[in-house]
Amino acid sequence: MLSVQNLEVVYQDVILVLRGVSFEIPKGKIVSLLGSNGSGKTTVIRSITGLLDIQNGDITKGTISVDGEDITNLNPSKIVEKGIAQVLEGRRIFSELTVVENLRLGGHTNSQDIQSNIEKVLDMFPILKQRSKGEAGYLSGGEQQMLAIGRALMSDPSYLLLDEPSLGLAPKLVDQIADLIKEINEQGVTVLLVEQNANMALNVSDHGYIMETGNVVMDNPSEVLLKDEDVREFYLGLNPEGTKRKSFKDVKHYKRKKRWLS
Repeated sequence: MLSVQNLEVVYQDVILVLRGVSFEIPKGKIVSLLGSNGSGKTTVIRSITGLLDIQNGDITKGTISVDGEDITNLNPSKIVEKGIAQVLEGRRIFSELTVVENLRLGGHTNSQDIQSNIEKVLDMFPILKQRSKGEAGYLSGGEQQMLAIGRALMSDPSYLLLDEPSLGLAPKLVDQIADLIKEINEQGVTVLLVEQNANMALNVSDHGYIMETGNVVMDNPSEVLLKDEDVREFYLGLNPEGTKRKSFKDVKHYKRKKRWLS
């Protein structure tokens, strides 16, 4: 289990971003972390993977543990060795390197199995196998996302953290990524899915957490969240009767906040 307990994060010594965030990711499950821009989702992932330093952030309270072992503030490479891999928002591939070269970089902590892992990843992504010797910058957006996920899988992770994997993709490609996440999970990898696309995330995951302004304001099994009136209105864009909302002018933010935080 990957556990985050009472996590508090401050940027630049003054900006409090996370305010006591707690959640758990049971082994073998897919857990979604939902919220709007600025809610703190990406900061949660950076905290888990040890990448807060690049944004001058610090964990000032709380703990992060994996399978009972405290990994709070551990070096990023050590965290990867503990079985945690992250796919960054925006894919962040090396566009001038080939597909295979990108994959090799993902396997630097597991160098003995690099070749066999490359073969596994290319078998999982046939389109990447066809273009394995081509420069990654010429791949489509969906193919680049597949490469970013494949690169993370090169370390043989037990836990895969995905930050906005559907961002900027056409609906058909979003469906492909969703199917891919389920396939990876079926192979024994536990997944934390950080998403703004609540519909995709909740249909893929077993459990969901919703964040607002650095706090977890709601958590429930995904099927329960999909039926929740507030979630349907504010994250799925549906009216109470289930039809698509045409305008945001009647959205009652105060009503939502009062109900969720009461």
